[in-house]
Amino acid sequence: MKWTQVIDPLNNIALSVLVAAVPILFIFWALIIRKMKGYQASLLAIAIATVIAILVYGMPVKLALLSIGHGALYGLFPICWLVIMSVFLFNLTVKSGQFEIIKHFMASITSDRRLQALLIAFSFGSFLEGTAGFGAPVAITAAMLVGLGFNPLYASGICLIANTAPVAFGSIGIPITVASQVSGIPELPISQMVGRTLPILSVILPFYLVTIIAGFNKTKEVLPAVLVSGVSFAFLQWFSSNYIGPSLPDVIAGLGSIISLMVFLRFWKPKTVWRFANEPAATFNTDVTYTAGQMLRAWSPFIALTIMVIAWGMQPIKDVLNSLGLYQFEFPGLHKIIQGTDGNLIPKLFKFNYLSAAGTAILIASLVSIPMVGLTYREGGKVFIATLNQLRFPILTIAAVLGFAYIVNDSGITLTLAEVLANTGVLFPFFAPVLGWLGVFITGSDTSANALFSKLQYATAQSIGVDPVITVAANVSGGVVGKMISPQSIAVAAAAGDLVGQESQLFRFTVKHSFLMLGVICLITLAQAYVFTWLIPVYDMLSTAKVAISPDVARGYTYLVGLAILLVALVTAILLVGRKRTQTPTLVN
Repeated sequence: MKWTQVIDPLNNIALSVLVAAVPILFIFWALIIRKMKGYQASLLAIAIATVIAILVYGMPVKLALLSIGHGALYGLFPICWLVIMSVFLFNLTVKSGQFEIIKHFMASITSDRRLQALLIAFSFGSFLEGTAGFGAPVAITAAMLVGLGFNPLYASGICLIANTAPVAFGSIGIPITVASQVSGIPELPISQMVGRTLPILSVILPFYLVTIIAGFNKTKEVLPAVLVSGVSFAFLQWFSSNYIGPSLPDVIAGLGSIISLMVFLRFWKPKTVWRFANEPAATFNTDVTYTAGQMLRAWSPFIALTIMVIAWGMQPIKDVLNSLGLYQFEFPGLHKIIQGTDGNLIPKLFKFNYLSAAGTAILIASLVSIPMVGLTYREGGKVFIATLNQLRFPILTIAAVLGFAYIVNDSGITLTLAEVLANTGVLFPFFAPVLGWLGVFITGSDTSANALFSKLQYATAQSIGVDPVITVAANVSGGVVGKMISPQSIAVAAAAGDLVGQESQLFRFTVKHSFLMLGVICLITLAQAYVFTWLIPVYDMLSTAKVAISPDVARGYTYLVGLAILLVALVTAILLVGRKRTQTPTLVN
């Protein structure tokens, strides 16, 4: 039995949009006004969306329930699998005591919370987004900042906000690859267009993050370091996205900005060391030193993580792992049962790639790290069980959020909201990023948002005489600022920052920043469409080339560059260990 999606179920687009917006508005109300826990808001949103899907859109009850089940299953794997492994890896470093050495190392570079946030939340988080993605950057960096002594709300919040500029090129450029496949535009032009939009955000973001943490006046005190961090990242992001391709701008830019800031801080220090108000006094003893071997041992879990996720991102390795461990099946009762508005039956597959999943790479890194950090596997097993107990509510929340995302997509609710934005005429370039933002808010994934709306972006741009690469790239760019308020991302950050049950606080912390950044990207896109048209890359729609050079050569080249930067970073870190400051800054709150 086939069922066909509808865009205007009430035969009045205004009424249909009002009804379709109810589940989305409920989430905002539940988290901002009612201050519900994440899993409660998600489960109630599922109930509301299901009622609307069945009674308004005419979706059969069986299909609605199967759609929710499909989404929940995807939430458990690969999303929860990755989150569990990321937190497990971090917990191993804490349990073994090695994280105390890492804190010493960070303090030897800088004990200033403003600069630590730049190094970890912005630069290291960007690197992780480029390799693993799917929540790993926020999970790992938020846990690290909390471990360093950051206020948990600020740690989780700034990691969510920092995880914007790199999202478009996350997971080895998958969001842009999907946008290319759906829209028909080659990868390189989309990468170039995104790479001419997001670096503007990347330059501003470090200043913005530090201002959120410490205020404008305290940010001015570290302005030189902020500029080094932002400009180095933005330049490398622009260069790699425009001249290499979408595969690893985040890896190159993230590691490049880490190295740039570390080297800069060797010769420059702020006059005062800023810490949070009411934070315990610093306990870092400058007389304590660690050998290079001790430092490498402490960092070994993250070094193993880096190596594994880079290796797992290589397509040849993915292909081998998928050939050995991939179980893919048609979701029963749902596969090719729903007919889209384009007349095509929608495939519903579940891919259980248990070997090539990023979470598995982190698991292997964790298993390798257990003896390296001085734990037994028995102790490691206890840490894993404790991690599962720690994440029981976030797991429920993530599964519920993905169930919600699937029901609103499969029922046609999302298409109704998109239809209104697509009918804004010459103003459509301004609203094009809003589609991407909406898609990521609902699904938690820039990749999924591009799969949903890239074709619509392409067709609408053509109809109003605007180059489609602008609007397709805008879908990618707009999506990145929706990531910070996606219920899925909020759940991950709350789990990592020990804020389970306080998701509403985290949502209220980030939501205003999401809207502000979205407005900036909307204005940039509008200007690109009608004023700065010289920014639009020249491309051939008939070309099948994904990048300017052979894809395999490009990926190999970028991996080599990334590994080379990593090696330089490790050498630089070792050289900095034990180095005494030439001046002792004053400690202030």
